[in-house]
Amino acid sequence: MNAAAAFFYLFAGVTVASAFMVVTSRNPVHSVLFLILAFVNAAGLFMLLGAEFLAMLLIVVYVGAVAVLFLFVVMMLDVDFAEFRQGFLNYLPIGALVALIFAIELLLVVGAWVIDPQIVKAPVAAIPANISNTEALGRVLYTQYIYYFQAAGLVLLVAMIGAIVLTLRERVGIKRQNVVAQNARTKASAMDVRKVPSHAGLPEETV
Repeated sequence: MNAAAAFFYLFAGVTVASAFMVVTSRNPVHSVLFLILAFVNAAGLFMLLGAEFLAMLLIVVYVGAVAVLFLFVVMMLDVDFAEFRQGFLNYLPIGALVALIFAIELLLVVGAWVIDPQIVKAPVAAIPANISNTEALGRVLYTQYIYYFQAAGLVLLVAMIGAIVLTLRERVGIKRQNVVAQNARTKASAMDVRKVPSHAGLPEETV
């Protein structure tokens, strides 16, 4: 066994084990930490494939931003996870159905690849040998798949707007920013100029 194969089995084994611990850990903080470990080892697999840009993207975006954001949210919010677990049995049939569908799809993909490896290979344009992996990826994204790339950006934009709209709801005791009222302010309503007598000092209530 050469060094590349040894590193592949190491990264792949840790990735699968970490992914399993993400869905089985009872502590949500531990789940997020195992998710970060899975992302780091997946980045190692990308490095072995020669996709160094995707590896760094996985580290910077998913580990450095998304997973850390999940960790801060889970640790800062006072969520009663015991209450969430009480309704686990109610959603168990739906979860089992979704897991069964995923398992069937994975078996179909693996079975098709074992029967005919060429069936899962899509035609890919030849990449010149004198360009880097990042440049080759940019050429493919912004030429052959430019419309799909723009459509994905629009989907993310709609999702972001939807999340903002869902969170901007009226709550008792919480003030909301009124942009129209702020823009309509004048100097007379925004400032209050008071004349303080000389050598009088500050009033007692302001000390």
